[in-house]
Amino acid sequence: MKKALSLLVFSMLISLGVTAWGAEKTIKLGVIAELTGDMPAVGASCRNAAEMAVKEINAAGGLQVGKEKMKVALVVEDNAGKADQSAAAAQKLITQDEVAAIVGPNASRYAIPASEIAESSETVLITPWSTNPKTTLDTNTNQPKKYVFRACFIDPFQGGVLAKFALEKLKAKKAAVLYDVASDYNKGIAEVFKENYEKLGGKIVAFETYTTNDKDFSAQLTKIKDAKPDVIFLPNYYSEVPLQVQQAKRLGITVPFIGSDSWGSNELLTLGGADLNGYYFSTHYAADNAAPVAKKFIADYEKAYGVKPDDVAALTYDAFGLLFNSIKNAGKADRESIRAALSTLPSYKGVTGDMKFQADSRDPIKSAVILQIKDGKFTYFTNANP
Repeated sequence: MKKALSLLVFSMLISLGVTAWGAEKTIKLGVIAELTGDMPAVGASCRNAAEMAVKEINAAGGLQVGKEKMKVALVVEDNAGKADQSAAAAQKLITQDEVAAIVGPNASRYAIPASEIAESSETVLITPWSTNPKTTLDTNTNQPKKYVFRACFIDPFQGGVLAKFALEKLKAKKAAVLYDVASDYNKGIAEVFKENYEKLGGKIVAFETYTTNDKDFSAQLTKIKDAKPDVIFLPNYYSEVPLQVQQAKRLGITVPFIGSDSWGSNELLTLGGADLNGYYFSTHYAADNAAPVAKKFIADYEKAYGVKPDDVAALTYDAFGLLFNSIKNAGKADRESIRAALSTLPSYKGVTGDMKFQADSRDPIKSAVILQIKDGKFTYFTNANP
């Protein structure tokens, strides 16, 4: 009888994402990151920040859950930069590893399919970096998903910030856009930028597309050159932008380029070099204009990994902060209690700034920053508030 009861209790703990090892209970949390594939720098930043957040909480004795402290065990899955593997990774973490919650994926084209699995499995998923509204929205009901949250702002806000910046700060009356039509993120923010730019009085003179993994952009860039824009918007990933800018310059295009938060990886500087000097992009935080809580995170990350944390690292750290805070508030570590606590969290002070949540939304209200690339570094330029 006692043996049967022990097995029953063990099974219940597993279903809650909690494992008992002797007298110590452990909460299992999952991470889905782009460790291989088209954006490995994004995956590395996500994994690094996740491991750092967990190491810190465990070094302090574990996470306070009710009257006891529990150690956190991290289970990391690589989605290989593929939508189907993102969904499969979410399924594995939920059904096989039985995690209490998931952080990631980051890119919207991978976060959206993973979010569908999490929602249908009633497991919390927080994406650090996915700004496409579809990630947290149930497209069938047009209502927020119950179990999917994010740590970043969304594209309707970011696209508006960039449109206003191009017109008011850069005095660019005509803009061109080149974007990946097959990617949810690129396509979504390109359309938002166009809508806002035209609404504010600007003129889109070229709106050119390509498909994921294309390497030759000369045909699209020739059309853009002929349209004579004052600025070119590239809402594309760090692995694509340097090649696009280099090909544009070879064609004699001299107008400035602007970008979105997908430019935020340090790898952009390595790949783009001097070709990107002077250009601007919107993102989530500025390492050189950080608040005290962010300065500590930046110093600790640099000490651990030898590089400054990019926006993905900072947002991943904030995603774990949101998760830890919610588990503490709930006093429980089961999936439903975590969801309920996250859903009622009014605000959170993170390394990427203050976040405010509304009861009917899974998307935080927070500021953006504009960075300029100067002398091979990301440099704070200005804030953009909601």
